[in-house]
Amino acid sequence: MRILVTGGAGFIGSTLVYQLVVLDGEVLVIDDLSTGDFANVDPRAEFRKIDVASPEFVEAAKKFNPDVIVHLAAQASVAESTKNPDETFRVNVGGTRNVIEAAKVTDCQRVVFASTAAVYGDPERLPLQEGDPKKPINPYGQSKLDAEKLIDDELRPAGIDFAILRFANVYGPRQGLQGEGGVISAFAQALAQGDTPFIEGDGKQTRDFIYVSDIVFGLISVIGGDIDFAGDPQTQEDPGRYNLGTGTSTSIAEVGASFRMAAQFFGKYGKAPAREGDIKESVLDFTRARQTFEFLPDVDFNTGVESTYNWFKARYESEHPEAVHDDEFLI
Repeated sequence: MRILVTGGAGFIGSTLVYQLVVLDGEVLVIDDLSTGDFANVDPRAEFRKIDVASPEFVEAAKKFNPDVIVHLAAQASVAESTKNPDETFRVNVGGTRNVIEAAKVTDCQRVVFASTAAVYGDPERLPLQEGDPKKPINPYGQSKLDAEKLIDDELRPAGIDFAILRFANVYGPRQGLQGEGGVISAFAQALAQGDTPFIEGDGKQTRDFIYVSDIVFGLISVIGGDIDFAGDPQTQEDPGRYNLGTGTSTSIAEVGASFRMAAQFFGKYGKAPAREGDIKESVLDFTRARQTFEFLPDVDFNTGVESTYNWFKARYESEHPEAVHDDEFLI
């Protein structure tokens, strides 16, 4: 199978690419390296440094002629989206337009799109189901919701299958400090370096944290699945959308408690103001994904936190961090 992965040098993308090449997939990674790292890309994959929102992307896709496009490239920082919404929409909506165009002019059979729980905004009820109201409270969430609509409006009439995966807060080795699970990497990096982490806001805000390998195995199930993931608008509310989370709510204060165990840290955490545009609560109901493609997260939170901390610690303590074998820390 020929698989094009946008954002394949990033945290989730590079972890996915590694698994795909292990499974003998023929993979093209397209990434502009604005947040990704070329060192993360498995050498068995082909790589092109291209902005997904540029015309060059469609030409590269035509040349590769993928069976499946996995669209992970995004401006994923909520804070950055409030500072620079135009760039967020350029990348997240404009990039998705290009992915759609690429799917139409190649032999692509399916587009797998990484969306986000941020499309729901502050929830009216928990856990969140796919058909619940979508009221994004920041440009990042709105840009992803707009991209979802583009995919449905353009690919369904074209007869190209699609799956829109609404990720919860993903964390794990290789994660940067931005993105929706960035609080985990911020704690891990600070503690690995001997610094004091900060809790933003009152610490009572909750998230559904999911380990990166669980997300990757969900992605792989959809990439190779032999069913119609787009669903039927006549029989399903918000068809083609799937929540990928754990169904478990964890507060930021509980994140701090988990890191105390992982890092044996017994000092006081610092305090910082809450971030602009952050939602207060979020937890996802993944029943549809479980029933459709047997998605079932496997890594418990404390185990995932320990693995993430150990990766950051190994990288910090090594004289040659690029030589640290990331796969040793994946569960």
